[in-house]
Amino acid sequence: MELKAIFFDVGGTIENFRFTKEFRLNQVHYFRECLQGAGVLLPQNDQELTDLISAGITAYRKWTLTSQIELSTFEIWSKYVFTNLPIDPVALQQISEELSYIYETKFYLRELRPEIPEVLAAIQQMGLKIGCISNTQSLTQVPQTLENYQISQYFSPIVLSSQYGRRKPDPAIFYHAARLANLPTSACAYIGDKINRDVLGARKAGFRLALQIRHIYDDGEKDEGAVPDAIIHSMTELLPILEADMQCSKQNNHPVENKSIKAIFFDAGDILYHRPERDKYLKSFLSGKKIQPAPDFESERSRLKDLAFSGQIKRHDYYEKVIRLYGIEDEQDIQEGMAAISKDDDTVAIFSGVPETINKLKEKGYILGIITDTAMPFSRKLNWFDQYGFGQVWDVVISSKEIGVRKPNRIMYEEAIQQTGLKPSEAVFVGHKAYELEGARAVGFKTIAFNYEKHAVADVYIDNFSDLLQVPLLSS
Repeated sequence: MELKAIFFDVGGTIENFRFTKEFRLNQVHYFRECLQGAGVLLPQNDQELTDLISAGITAYRKWTLTSQIELSTFEIWSKYVFTNLPIDPVALQQISEELSYIYETKFYLRELRPEIPEVLAAIQQMGLKIGCISNTQSLTQVPQTLENYQISQYFSPIVLSSQYGRRKPDPAIFYHAARLANLPTSACAYIGDKINRDVLGARKAGFRLALQIRHIYDDGEKDEGAVPDAIIHSMTELLPILEADMQCSKQNNHPVENKSIKAIFFDAGDILYHRPERDKYLKSFLSGKKIQPAPDFESERSRLKDLAFSGQIKRHDYYEKVIRLYGIEDEQDIQEGMAAISKDDDTVAIFSGVPETINKLKEKGYILGIITDTAMPFSRKLNWFDQYGFGQVWDVVISSKEIGVRKPNRIMYEEAIQQTGLKPSEAVFVGHKAYELEGARAVGFKTIAFNYEKHAVADVYIDNFSDLLQVPLLSS
């Protein structure tokens, strides 16, 4: 796959930033003025308010390092900064975005790297798409910053953790950006200043290149977890790297170019992995409780599952509602039951032959994708695959939770094939449920059935996953 797009981090990459304690103390009046405008009068002096805000945001960022979740601005300020202060939540809700914008623009001194406009113009001349993927609390800071630097016209898409809800290095936000750019991740490059967020996330998402640019600001985090393809100190050093990669790609033969099938999409559950003891922990939990399932238990659970899998309710809300369907009302029991369902969801086994076969197909040059119905962040599934050595090979990931519909809705398959730039007839879908295979055929995919239902209809049937390597459909 040839390089088609380059995504940039913003803070530390497009711009340099720094701060001192003295600088923040001189800027804290912006927060006080914002709060006073909403009728919030705080007794803290300037030093105390500066320390309160800095400590609260630092605590929030430490939490995000493991959760990789970006909360709303209201949740950030209410739960982490002003958590013990008697501030009217309605007033705080109204100014929370402004507070985050002030934090990101007034508590840091930001300066555009001087070579950036020239570099962006050169990249555009090379015919590459340009986008950005930024961890940011504010919805408005990055777009306004790019506008202030007079470079916003170069960037599309602009992907913000504050909008998406997940933070780098979660590969999900990188896959989301590639989908918005209408490209497989193997056609994308990413450059940022942090290994533990930028390089690691791009690498996990299968980006073609993951590059680091040095930034002098040290946030105290251990910056490790991946090896960048290159380390640069000025953005002008990026141009020859991109040119060399594009030239190399043109000179190399692409193994599947002359084959009728160029992309292979997989269902995830019961194709790549399975749950050998389904609902084991939930059954154990229920065995010790007096339960009174709702009369319409099965239909209601199915309805809730559809809502969760299409992203209309949060996964943990789904867990809670399911436990309540059993007639359980005690809050401690509900939490225990939710933990049991979550543990069941995380207890999986990889089918025999999957890692070796997937990696071999990748070596052969196929575009590989996943089309999955799921209520969880699909990065959890990628983490499972990573443990077995096939987590970073995926070019396209389409998740029902993100798209908002479930298979066999044709949108799921159309989103996948559109991202590759191929025709549906040049792709195959590997699945097990009859309706999912039918959905793929309706869009024009060829189909392969594995671990399949009795009445499933497909072009090819295989009994072992490794049989994919011998399927004539993938050889012609």
